[in-house]
Amino acid sequence: MPSSVAVLSDIHGVLPALDAVLAEPDVQAADVVVLCGDHAAGPLPVPTLDRLVALGDRAVWVRGNADRELVTLAGGGTTSIPDPIAPWAAARLRPDQVRLLAGLPLTVTLDIDGLGEVLFCHATPRDDEEVVLVDSPLSRWAEVLEGVTAPTVVCGHTHMPFTRLADRRRVVNPGSVGMPYGTTGAHWARLGPGVELRRTPYDAEKACRQLVAESGYEDVGEFADYFVRHPVSDAEALRVFSPRARGTSAT
Repeated sequence: MPSSVAVLSDIHGVLPALDAVLAEPDVQAADVVVLCGDHAAGPLPVPTLDRLVALGDRAVWVRGNADRELVTLAGGGTTSIPDPIAPWAAARLRPDQVRLLAGLPLTVTLDIDGLGEVLFCHATPRDDEEVVLVDSPLSRWAEVLEGVTAPTVVCGHTHMPFTRLADRRRVVNPGSVGMPYGTTGAHWARLGPGVELRRTPYDAEKACRQLVAESGYEDVGEFADYFVRHPVSDAEALRVFSPRARGTSAT
């Protein structure tokens, strides 16, 4: 039973943000690092996946919608994902990386010291792209958590960190490592024996320079400015997500 778990979600190929989190003492000391999906759809997909694979048996992987879509795109298919960086990232993945993403599970459950059974997913336990928010009504949470018995559920997808109760069940969103909404920095969570939402600050200007120098994506400067230098506010993100959180899926 792990006593310390670091949860990283929505890295999106932003390697400087990932490296900042992996350098955190509490991440280095964690028994397990749970990766809650959307690992590589971003400017540095190949080295990001290599860095995560290097965690070895400490890493527990979950599939995100963007991971599924990268696999589809890499195989010559099409998706409805609106982000133009996804086809570019998919074309750069090695075959072993495509196989890795293709084999990831929708959910993983761990027994964590002090918390008991914890279910990890990307969006919801039943779907890798539907949206629920911190202010979603209890009826919506009851819908997406139907049949779930774990007292704690950890999800990502919306890139905004929160903890809340939903009819006695604790729901945790660690936020996004690489594409945060609300504030700058890389967001993650530490579990065991309690729940801590964490934010790792890092040098945004240096990170943007690294992305521009190493990515090769045509619009990487615009990407870096939007997601690393000047992430949108949580209010704006909630405004965009709220219509999708009423029962329809979103990417």
